[in-house]
Amino acid sequence: MKLVFVGADHEVTGSCHYLEVAGKHILVDYGMEQGINVFENVPLPVAESMIDYVFLTHAHVDHSGLLPLLYARGFRGQIYATDATADLCSIMLRDCAHIQSAEAEWKNRKAKRSANNAVVEPLYTMEDADGVIRRLVPCHYNTIVEVCEGVKIRFTDIGHLLGSASIEVWLTEDGNTKKIVFSGDIGNKHQPLLKDPTPTKEADYVVMESTYGDRMHPKDKLDYVAELTKVLQETLDRGGNVVIPSFAVGRTQEILYFLRKIKVGRLVKGHEDFPVYVDSPLAKRATTIFCGDLRGYLDEEALALVQDGTHMFNFPGLHLTETVEESKLLNMDRTPKVILSASGMCDAGRIRHHLKYNLWRPESSIVFVGFQSPGTLGRTLLDGAPSVKLFGEEVAVRAKVVNFQGLSSHADHDHLVNWISQFKEPKTTHVFIVHGDREVAPVFAETVSKLGFAAHAPQYTEEYDLIVDKKLAVGYLPERKTRAYEGAPK
Repeated sequence: MKLVFVGADHEVTGSCHYLEVAGKHILVDYGMEQGINVFENVPLPVAESMIDYVFLTHAHVDHSGLLPLLYARGFRGQIYATDATADLCSIMLRDCAHIQSAEAEWKNRKAKRSANNAVVEPLYTMEDADGVIRRLVPCHYNTIVEVCEGVKIRFTDIGHLLGSASIEVWLTEDGNTKKIVFSGDIGNKHQPLLKDPTPTKEADYVVMESTYGDRMHPKDKLDYVAELTKVLQETLDRGGNVVIPSFAVGRTQEILYFLRKIKVGRLVKGHEDFPVYVDSPLAKRATTIFCGDLRGYLDEEALALVQDGTHMFNFPGLHLTETVEESKLLNMDRTPKVILSASGMCDAGRIRHHLKYNLWRPESSIVFVGFQSPGTLGRTLLDGAPSVKLFGEEVAVRAKVVNFQGLSSHADHDHLVNWISQFKEPKTTHVFIVHGDREVAPVFAETVSKLGFAAHAPQYTEEYDLIVDKKLAVGYLPERKTRAYEGAPK
């Protein structure tokens, strides 16, 4: 019975863990690197075709994005996830495949114009995405699922994204049974739409994230409707656009929820009919999933809104764009407007075009509503760059840049401590701290140790025997890669 650490160890992206029990090979998540890929990636302990099962905590691509690659390399097992995660993956993984193909096509066109004639192949294809989507097995929250002899699982609402879960896993081998809990990404409390994280009480082992293990959300919670109304009022009065880089799944729906309240309350004076454009086909499709039968997923306020017949994300002046032509027309139309577009960190997608046309305009505003990883264009803008390079052109930053802190789907330091403190008899539980920056995970492990747990931040390829509670192989920390980023200032 063995646990191996493959991804998101001493970093916050590319989550992946490997379990071996009773001859079965299991992955918990298989995520893609997002933002700057700062470390050399670690191969799986076994060939992809040998993986029997994947347990998926949620649909974000840093947890699910390499599943089509797994299929492309021979995986034909089953992927267990919650119902909502399965629905979201059905659109997100296809979107990832489209991006892979589009990027490969762009690089190949560029290579033809240069001395480099090397052909770039996409990481995986749409056929791979379709194939792995057919391997999904939807599961309900709070239901024990018998995966195979010696393996049982249960998904618990962790409040990070629609359908997100911590996963309890019971493993039995040679008469020994151990329970290991994978936290997934633990959600923030008192956020719009989703319920607060549900704690788990018992485990022999816990694999726990530490994304915000070194920071706190603001104690004085922002009134996001009031703050967004203020930005809208000031920007529309100036005749500018409000551009909101937003993750297509989760954050976009939260912002639409706020905008609906602003619209219904007619809070922006003199511009009550301002248009709102969601310029992301993925966000459009994801929003339809958020409007489905979500009993058991939404919080009480959101459910009450749905039950009285109200459409949570629909209001006068809302437009959901689909085609590239529709997207381009947004920057030709001089009517002051709100544009929500992906990606949330500005490192890809249509948002980069909207930034190109709005960053240099002092009347416009760029509103960040989510975490910006170091090295991304979003972080560069938040750090006050006077100009950035977009599509080979230097663009001055004259627009007002606004950061809505506290609107986070991740638990902060105290919420993380509260979650792990719910486990009973902590001295019998070993906690592995993952999914945190190299400077964060080891420090948070010390915090957890002070609570009475045995805790440490494992390194890549570290192996652990879960029966005897013993490290089998010492891992390592790969060297950081250096890579220029087009969005960075000169």
